[in-house]
Amino acid sequence: MIHEVDEGLRLLLAETGLEDSGVDLVFDAPTKDWSARRNAPTVSVFLHGIREDAGRRRSGTAETHDEEGMVTGWRTPPRWFELTYLVTAWTNRPQDEHRLLSEVLRVLVRSEVLPARLHTGSLAELGLTVELEAAGPGAGGPSASDVWSALGGELKAAIDLRVVAPLAGERTPAGPPVTEGLVMKAAPHLDGGDDGPGRRLRYDGASDPGGQGFAAPRERRLPPGRRKRGNAAR
Repeated sequence: MIHEVDEGLRLLLAETGLEDSGVDLVFDAPTKDWSARRNAPTVSVFLHGIREDAGRRRSGTAETHDEEGMVTGWRTPPRWFELTYLVTAWTNRPQDEHRLLSEVLRVLVRSEVLPARLHTGSLAELGLTVELEAAGPGAGGPSASDVWSALGGELKAAIDLRVVAPLAGERTPAGPPVTEGLVMKAAPHLDGGDDGPGRRLRYDGASDPGGQGFAAPRERRLPPGRRKRGNAAR
């Protein structure tokens, strides 16, 4: 799921024409050594935090179906995770960095969700919303100064981007549908003879259970001597 969120963000920022204008879009950690090797205007989208949104966790299973409506298996509910990115711009002049960062911010705040057309893999299969929050108030994660300190670099302007995305649950496949009736076979003869091929039950003479199936309420006869409320003994 993480790489699919990365791809969605790359496609979202690519729609602005950044790559066509010669700006590199990378997901590398902006360390001091990395910045020294950089030789072109660059936007770095660095993932530094992964945390589950436990409030959205659910239990149980749901059926999965094929195109004909047949049950193909069962899947547990998705679990939601918050991915935290540090988005930075790198050029030779601060003014150009700020202009580039402003363009990125304009794209990220345009929508509160990642457009469905940019979903790939399991994100497209689930069809659920992927939330975006750019430069928001935060949710108690590490501060920007802590992140830069861990990277070994100096603090610079950055966009704090949070993405909440679903991780698909585990799927249990179903067996093939039953197409034959039960086979009833007798026990071997006492003299050791062959017990025969058996008899297949196809339920040809079964009665129609009605619209509610076998779950429909049925009258239960009481044993002799039992009494119904308000009626005489049966």
